[in-house]
Amino acid sequence: MTGLLTPTPTPPTTALAPVPVHAHALPTGSGPGLPLAHGVGSQHDLPLSPFYAYAGAFAALLVSFLALGLLWSSSRFRGDLSGRPLPAALQRVADAPATRAALRLLGAAAALLVLLHLLLGPDDPDRNPAPGAVYVLLWVGLVPASLLLGPVWRLLNPLRALHSLRPPRNPRPLPAGPGIRPAALGLLLFTWLELVAPDNTSSATLLTALAVHTGVLLLGAARYGDRWFAHADPFEVYSSLLARLSPLGRRADGRLVLRSPFHGLDATPQAPGLVAAVCVLLGSTAYDGLSDNPRWITALQTSPLGPVPTATLGLLASVALVAACYGLCAGALRLMNRTLTTPLTSFAHSLLPIALGYLVAHYFSLFVTEGPRTVMMAGGTDNAPAPAPLLAPGGLATLQVAAIVTGHVLGVVAAHDRSVRLFPADRAVAGQLPLFALMIAYTLGGIGLLIA
Repeated sequence: MTGLLTPTPTPPTTALAPVPVHAHALPTGSGPGLPLAHGVGSQHDLPLSPFYAYAGAFAALLVSFLALGLLWSSSRFRGDLSGRPLPAALQRVADAPATRAALRLLGAAAALLVLLHLLLGPDDPDRNPAPGAVYVLLWVGLVPASLLLGPVWRLLNPLRALHSLRPPRNPRPLPAGPGIRPAALGLLLFTWLELVAPDNTSSATLLTALAVHTGVLLLGAARYGDRWFAHADPFEVYSSLLARLSPLGRRADGRLVLRSPFHGLDATPQAPGLVAAVCVLLGSTAYDGLSDNPRWITALQTSPLGPVPTATLGLLASVALVAACYGLCAGALRLMNRTLTTPLTSFAHSLLPIALGYLVAHYFSLFVTEGPRTVMMAGGTDNAPAPAPLLAPGGLATLQVAAIVTGHVLGVVAAHDRSVRLFPADRAVAGQLPLFALMIAYTLGGIGLLIA
């Protein structure tokens, strides 16, 4: 159980309907190719009734907000002080050097296998499992793995294994100012590669991206030591943030525990760059939803700038819009409580369940179809077909809306508990109004992108 090992402290048709295809860029005449969403495939899901989707979402948020205001008057989450300890024998196995070495070797072997497929395999994502391994098994697979088992990438990270072969003798102190901003930038660059970059499934593109990623992280680790990975590796930070919602964690005393995900969420460090990382996750998944919209596809193909620059601006604008909305909310919170000195980071943890809901909504169908297909190709099946969808279109649309609404409701709960802790009792509920308005805006926007 990996999570127990957390360290101690096509162009559109005349009807403008997107065509579900795999891999390569869509042709755009004489211009550069337009990459598909998700990097390896896209499927346009049938929508639900807009009225019922919006009404249900608004009702769920309103009822939860009113119930919390009436029944929840003091903070109940205890962060890393909470949790029921797991058996000591299980902790000894989890912390054993042999266990950690085995997991590190497993991650290194998987990375080597992907590299060999990129170097020696066919440059065709329908016959080469490497693109699916990067865009599906790694990027999407880290979501359920981190939720169930904790920050798994820290234990499997092959770059940590490489670094451990020759660590620096006297690493320099890691500057406190940047925080996890380097990882937030890495997340933005990876989502650009996944959603915007032309030929993003080609071996040359992936090899270049992996070389840059490896070089930056290993050079940083050679200067600052292995602590650099926790601040600069986008996949490690991504996994660690999602793991805040895992029922497995560690208390402040180092004990492995089972706990409510809300306690783990409450213990999210308010590090510089936390807001940037979460806004990249929210903004990129929002752009992912927009990228399947027929009007946006037409706009990319007719833009005088070209599809790639226009798509890049669209991605950046999506992230900037999410960040601006949260910044306005934080500013309103500061006006309502002058003693709140860190309004940006104090409530940033409440955005993590929202980001998780967006990730589930946008990537569930991709993971359950392209994930098994990638595994079959890795096992030697040439041009493996994708399995049949687990859910009918209506069921999938319901799941997507439910994931977004649930994520926002959990965000409301986390924000309420933090609000009653930081605000005076007579202003605790009123102090949440900017956050509640933000949650409604994010919810309606997320559902709008699904049913558009």
